[in-house]
Amino acid sequence: MRAVYRVLASLIAIAVVLQVASIAMAGFTIASDAEDGTTIGADYSNFGQSYHSIAGTAIGVLALVFLIVSFLTDVPRGRALAGIVVGLVVLQFLLAVVSFGLPALGILHGINGLAIAAVAGMASRRAATPIAASA
Repeated sequence: MRAVYRVLASLIAIAVVLQVASIAMAGFTIASDAEDGTTIGADYSNFGQSYHSIAGTAIGVLALVFLIVSFLTDVPRGRALAGIVVGLVVLQFLLAVVSFGLPALGILHGINGLAIAAVAGMASRRAATPIAASA
């Protein structure tokens, strides 16, 4: 079960990296489209934005599965790290919702995303460390 825990933690970290890449692509696509004369309005969307939304939902599901798996493994502090990941994912969703009304909070959304990747990466490394044999 340690391997499943490690894979889930790694998938979450990698998915967040892809989130960062997709929103960067979305921003550059918006700039390019605007420069080409495309009207950017409420009905405008591009691949980066769509991917970012869909993958965000997938990360939420992965985080919940990760938390469940954490109770079935012996990773030191594994439950705590999984709980932190879930908490940060919930905060990420709330920051996204609030940031549409107050765009400056989008900065916290970005920083929190990096925190999710960091904690998930830490959890993955912890799962890779063998348990010391009891004396």
